[in-house]
Amino acid sequence: MKIHIKYMVSLRCKMAVKEELDKLKLKHTSIELGEVALKKNISGEEREKLRIALLKKGLELIDDKKSLLIEKTKTTIIELIHYSEKYPTTNYSDFISEKLDYNYNHLASLFSEVTGTTIVNYIIINKIERVKELLLYDELSLTEISLLMEYSSVAHLSHQFKKVTGLTPTYFKKMKKYKKRIMLEEL
Repeated sequence: MKIHIKYMVSLRCKMAVKEELDKLKLKHTSIELGEVALKKNISGEEREKLRIALLKKGLELIDDKKSLLIEKTKTTIIELIHYSEKYPTTNYSDFISEKLDYNYNHLASLFSEVTGTTIVNYIIINKIERVKELLLYDELSLTEISLLMEYSSVAHLSHQFKKVTGLTPTYFKKMKKYKKRIMLEEL
């Protein structure tokens, strides 16, 4: 049996989910992509205890299909942009559609309806956050970051960065007090 939990794809969140499952003695086989695979079905009472325990940690169970699909879409984008070594060889829409096994137009429509933003905008915001992170590490040049993040050029990256942040990447890198990044959970 699978249950769905809204949480970011991070080791800390996975550990928090595992900790609560262990406390409640709920045996599981995997904790991935906002999903927990349990070894057996759980009772309504166990589910409610898990829901309360997760809420205390800032996590929540997802029961409706729309929310679940939106969370899977967000998680797929976050994993791809922030945690993947390689980007897809196809475009993002085909990748997301294939990964979630849904028609992209359906996903895009639902995503916009529920979140108030488009999938494309969500991808851009995540890419810019990743660029901020790479700029702060100061290990790669802007050209290397542009290539890594699959921008067509440094100019394209710079234009999109300025459009989203109001700053050029170079100015962002120089500013000390603005170096605050947005938490992935807030995107």
